[in-house]
Amino acid sequence: MSAHEHSGHGHGHGTHGGKGHGPGHGHDHTHLDWAEMAPLLTRQAETQSPLYAEAAAWLASLVPAGSVRRVLDVGSGPGVVTALLAEAFPEAEVVAVDATPELLALARERAAARGLGDRVATLRAELPGDFDSLGTADLVWASNSLHHIGDQRAALASFAELLNPGGLIALAEGGLPQRHLPWNAGVGRPGLEARIDAVNAEWFGEMRASLPDSKEEIDDWAALLADAGLTPSGTRSFLSDIPAPLPDPVREQIVAHYERLREGLAERLADDDRAAVERLLDPADPLSFHRRPDAYLLTARTVHTARKV
Repeated sequence: MSAHEHSGHGHGHGTHGGKGHGPGHGHDHTHLDWAEMAPLLTRQAETQSPLYAEAAAWLASLVPAGSVRRVLDVGSGPGVVTALLAEAFPEAEVVAVDATPELLALARERAAARGLGDRVATLRAELPGDFDSLGTADLVWASNSLHHIGDQRAALASFAELLNPGGLIALAEGGLPQRHLPWNAGVGRPGLEARIDAVNAEWFGEMRASLPDSKEEIDDWAALLADAGLTPSGTRSFLSDIPAPLPDPVREQIVAHYERLREGLAERLADDDRAAVERLLDPADPLSFHRRPDAYLLTARTVHTARKV
């Protein structure tokens, strides 16, 4: 498992700082090249930093001041949220955990640039095999990373073992898919983004099924956390709402996001929807993301928490 600041369609995939994700390369169309996705993951997480900063502040309000001394950011991607966690928990060491060395290098660079290098560490680990290498923690943050482990129930039991007494786990899983266009965008049939959600959900199911030891579970996170011996301590959703007209960096991130979707989903989309995506990515088209004045970004990320008593 690697991780990611991602956002994507379907299953409320957001940025993790998120590993948001989406289809990747490979003959099975379920493999994700996280190192190649680094620029997109970084842009998406930076775009939604206010959302994740709000989530981190909420987590800090759930624990006694100064009680969090070690934080694990599991599936950290390029470390955007790692830095936000370090700022929210100023007395803690925060460890960015990921399987991709290139993303961990970006996490170290970001921490150093923000003056956090003395409190942010990185750890290369491939889960579930490397759980024993993580050490204990007072807070485990896992954003869009648990669903890249085949046996999620077993993974939650392993996370529970890592927590110190009184420790908190926060799972950022689910929410609402990103929206960028009006229902009738003037490009192809109305409802394009809903259809992209549907094909991405199909891809997501295939990705889950292809994981080692994959087991189907109902996404009742409170129940799964309780079954792991933890006490559910609240769920909240956090909104990212960037209205039109978009700032250029957000517009560029949406273009990059759709370029990735075009690459990964093209064969799954209907012919007219593929043509609509091409128009949305054509800088010369007045209705493209490059030029249209009504493009926006709206999404939500849901965070589920539980405590070890």
